[in-house]
Amino acid sequence: MNADQPVRPANIINIVAINQGVRPLTMGEPEAAGLGPADLKRLQDEGGLVIDTRPSAAFGGAHLPGALNIQLTAPEFEQRVGWITPLDVPLALVVARDELARRAMHALAFLGLDARVRGFLEGGMDAWTASGRPTASVPQIPVEELRRQLESGEGLRVLDVRELSEWTGAHIDGAHLQSVRLLPQRIAELPFPRSTPVAVICHSGGRSSIAASVLRQHGFTSVANVDGGMVAWRKRGFPVVDASGCAIELPSTFSTGAVHETS
Repeated sequence: MNADQPVRPANIINIVAINQGVRPLTMGEPEAAGLGPADLKRLQDEGGLVIDTRPSAAFGGAHLPGALNIQLTAPEFEQRVGWITPLDVPLALVVARDELARRAMHALAFLGLDARVRGFLEGGMDAWTASGRPTASVPQIPVEELRRQLESGEGLRVLDVRELSEWTGAHIDGAHLQSVRLLPQRIAELPFPRSTPVAVICHSGGRSSIAASVLRQHGFTSVANVDGGMVAWRKRGFPVVDASGCAIELPSTFSTGAVHETS
């Protein structure tokens, strides 16, 4: 339960630099250059990161190996990019449709993150797969499968990446809590080896997909995203416990706490 720690404001160092006039603030509408598959592979080889902005199901089906899934539809898209990515690392985007690159850049500009973007994959994943390059995937498992595996004693661990207030309200017995916002810095503190099967869960499946991509990037070999998250778990009436581990009963329209997020 080490997730209840102060989180640095997303991209705070660059924001301070912009405020001090050390770094320029984008004036006008930022744009990203279209890049080909070879360009993205080169960027990754040189230490850059690929941010796949598509929905979790699309990302789970096929994505660039090593890409992070931070969904453009999330209300905290730019904040999450600032929290999850290391400072000053070059970025490239994968979008569901080319025209969405402009929307992503517009959002990133609010935190000065647009300056780090080298471009977007023109033609999206269709262009990548057409080039013959490999893809990776993250299984999206329903809550029924999660419960089956937990009851079978197959050694599956549950990583809950919500905030403490949500976890305290109700969580799956035995789940380990680690806020997705701190996960990249806390990978080494997870209480299971990288070969352990891990199912990642959040409120409804968005933050957990981010976390699953972070785990895969750090060498975890058997990672699944729980489709529908705790919302789906509770709708099925599956058991939950409180912060002290005592079983609780909640209506299906339960509240996950004071955090105003939808994924």
